[in-house]
Amino acid sequence: MLYRTKLFVTLLMAAIWSGCDDNYVSSIPSYPVSLQLHLTSTYPTFKNSTNQYLLFEKRVNETDRIGYGGILVCTGISLDDSGNTIYYAFDMACPYEAKKDVKVYPVKDDGLGQVKCEECGSVYNVGYGFGDPVSGPATEILKQYKTSLSGDVLYIYR
Repeated sequence: MLYRTKLFVTLLMAAIWSGCDDNYVSSIPSYPVSLQLHLTSTYPTFKNSTNQYLLFEKRVNETDRIGYGGILVCTGISLDDSGNTIYYAFDMACPYEAKKDVKVYPVKDDGLGQVKCEECGSVYNVGYGFGDPVSGPATEILKQYKTSLSGDVLYIYR
């Protein structure tokens, strides 16, 4: 009986750990991503805002790495439970087109946190951090990058 219990627990833990892997395979190739944004000094209006965007199609600093098609950094369309801004980052390359130079851009004045591909017309929801397609031919989500806020510096990485 003890052997069965240990075997069950071992198999259960293996299933849980394997389920935590990021098994998502994107049509967007994995390129290096490393970006540091000094919010107070460089982007002061971005820090405590909602539904705002920063686009990085070229490196600002020599050490910056901006993914495959550039990086779209956005603030969520709402604040977290503590009243803090939520930050999200996505590759700007449209996954339907999967080309480095075909990109998504914010839909102007929509208030919904949406971006649109300039080529295929697919619209993606980024305001809640998912990057899911809401219209157009795309079925794949935008490639998302991790964000971490430490003091006034927002780090974006893969």
